[in-house]
Amino acid sequence: MNGAVSASMREKGAVYKLNFGVSLPDLKRIAANYTPNDDLAEALWQEDVREMKILAAMLQPADSFSKEEARRWASMLTQPDLIEFVSTFLFRRLPYAGELAAEWVAHSEELMQLQGFHLFARICMDGRLLSRREAEALLREAEKVSADDDARRIRQAAFLALKYYGIPEENLCASNKYVSLFTV
Repeated sequence: MNGAVSASMREKGAVYKLNFGVSLPDLKRIAANYTPNDDLAEALWQEDVREMKILAAMLQPADSFSKEEARRWASMLTQPDLIEFVSTFLFRRLPYAGELAAEWVAHSEELMQLQGFHLFARICMDGRLLSRREAEALLREAEKVSADDDARRIRQAAFLALKYYGIPEENLCASNKYVSLFTV
């Protein structure tokens, strides 16, 4: 437990029922001692404890995780750091990740939009090409948030997604005109 980290997170607005402040390397070491398992991941997810939710994302097998379960988990995410962790450790591994990202960036709730842009960023970081529909959703929704002065965090996530979307040669020309819309 790291009380200083936990207190610092609380001061910055990351409020959890319980937050031990365990570091990511320590969580990875803990997860390495367990075999990925649906039941274990779901039991961890149900606890309102930051570290247990991160471990759940690490231990949930992607091949047995349905779209409905992904939507349910995403709807339960209330903190931006958890949104990033769940995208990194679980959602990016799903075969339908791009489909979910396209759905979420167009959502009316800001945290879902943030989830969608972070997921697009992770998909593109992995070098996976987006379908035409997914790419159009990313570009269209990124352009919408680029003009929203109240959506700084979402704009930053959109910029990150566009940055990595532009890396594969096939996508480079499509995204360059949109990157200049963003100020970070």
